[in-house]
Amino acid sequence: MTRFDWHVLRRFLSGTALLLALLVATFVVLDLAERIDDFLDRGATTAQIFGEYYLYYVPDIVRLTSPLALFLAAVYVTARLAQSMQLTAIHMAGVSTWRVMRPFVIVGLAATAAMLAFNGFVVPRANAVVHEFQNRYYRDAPEGGGGSEIVRQTAPGEVLTARYVDRERAQAFRVSVVALADGGGVARRLDAAQMTYVDSLATWRAVDVAVRTFAADGAETYAYHAELDTALAVRPRDLAQSERDAERLTVVEARDYVASLERAGVTERGRPLVAYHAKFAYPFANLILVLLAVPLAARRRRGGQAAQLALGLGVAFLYLALQKTIEPLGYVQTIPPVVAAWLPHLVFAAVALALLARSSR
Repeated sequence: MTRFDWHVLRRFLSGTALLLALLVATFVVLDLAERIDDFLDRGATTAQIFGEYYLYYVPDIVRLTSPLALFLAAVYVTARLAQSMQLTAIHMAGVSTWRVMRPFVIVGLAATAAMLAFNGFVVPRANAVVHEFQNRYYRDAPEGGGGSEIVRQTAPGEVLTARYVDRERAQAFRVSVVALADGGGVARRLDAAQMTYVDSLATWRAVDVAVRTFAADGAETYAYHAELDTALAVRPRDLAQSERDAERLTVVEARDYVASLERAGVTERGRPLVAYHAKFAYPFANLILVLLAVPLAARRRRGGQAAQLALGLGVAFLYLALQKTIEPLGYVQTIPPVVAAWLPHLVFAAVALALLARSSR
């Protein structure tokens, strides 16, 4: 590392820290303006709002804004070097753009590695607290304490329906499990007033159970059980229908969750698959946007640094717009969910490499 590298590195890190703090503060202020009335009306105290909700909301804000902070800081530092003719002097001395990028790439790689762990393990735990707080104190909470009127294929030829699922207590109410015969029709039907998941036994304990078995000739057998243990290939979290479940799961838990949906034969699992792959894909935006920022800001432009930052914000908006456009296609599985999670990042990585190759000529 040369003195120039250390000079750029210090400016880049200080700029990133400042921008990240400003972005986090902006997010908090905007969110507070939207939710404060509901929070207070529903009994949340100021200490709870800031000491619980926003304390645990900050990790998710950092996850979302860190690529933008790195990108704008890289644009700003590179534009300063370009406007002061320092980059021109460096290039005239035979130093390539790739060499100039060394401190930027080091920070981008470090941020990507850190965010892979942060996004995979820290953010989900914090999100669990945030979502629970919203459900208690926010009028337009995106979910309640459980799911209602769900239908889930628990195994090939077996379908479970439940009127209500309480994820916190691992309970399902007004449950029916229908097993289909190979030749069509119903082979067996189980109806229960309530089922509770017994974690130590990995079984569902049903109460007030009626079991009907249908023979091929149409004969029906009926049995009643006050209590019955039954093994189903699902767990309480597999029955939850909230679109935000993957946000609360660590990368290991999300992997197991997706695998359980596949074992149960659930076909509509695009959203959890996109969310799972995004846990790996999104952190790479930190490196990709840094690679994009340097060649983008290395040329002197009329309007100076203000024009460079405006261009940077436009590029960041296009990045976000592409991501938000592609992801819904993965939710409905118009395209493979893994493609929906990675495609926006791969597109901008290709653009960054093309700009770098052009600037090096």
